[in-house]
Amino acid sequence: MTNPGFRILPRIHTSPSLVALFEGLPTSIISDAMNRLTGTHGLVARHRPGTVAMGSALTVRVRSGDNLMIHKALQLARPGDMLVIDGSGVTDRALIGDIMKNVARARGVVGAVVDGAIRDSASFRDDDFGCWSRGVTHRGPHKDGPGEINVAVCIDGNVVEPGHIVVGDDDGVVFVAPAQAEAVAAMARRRATDEAATLAAIARGAYDDAWIDQALRAKGVLPA
Repeated sequence: MTNPGFRILPRIHTSPSLVALFEGLPTSIISDAMNRLTGTHGLVARHRPGTVAMGSALTVRVRSGDNLMIHKALQLARPGDMLVIDGSGVTDRALIGDIMKNVARARGVVGAVVDGAIRDSASFRDDDFGCWSRGVTHRGPHKDGPGEINVAVCIDGNVVEPGHIVVGDDDGVVFVAPAQAEAVAAMARRRATDEAATLAAIARGAYDDAWIDQALRAKGVLPA
């Protein structure tokens, strides 16, 4: 019998080859390739600067301030998973800390996205285990439930399904549906090539910024 609000659903498998399509692409470029409509804006990178993490979403929805089902999710985790935790954005109790980070790493989890709080922040700051959270507090969690694993969750305004591709760096986190991965990655690669060409033009003093006046003319700010 299902128990909505307190249940574990079957995991969704996402091929590592789809995740690998995003190797070397920053979140800013991936976001641009999705018309800048997806990704976090209110979660802060807690890891060592320069850390990049990519994986398949292992989603968990919890009652605010309770991490029982996060512990269970770590039991179910597989290498390449990214823990994606919907804590309703509440930051008065930490949902994960140093112990859970090390359990996650030992089981092959590549990082954690927490719409809630963490603790032991110094241990994250000195580590290359990817972690993004809304807040930090020393106050520990309850372990009573309820909660759900492998369900759709809301992370900083983004609907994330289990198995979504998750890419995170110092700028934040983006989420890509597996069915869209090839198209998004291809567009992101093109944008990355264009950006590299722009940077090269700037370096040799040949930056073309004619588009600025063109845009202002189109809006009536400058004469046609």
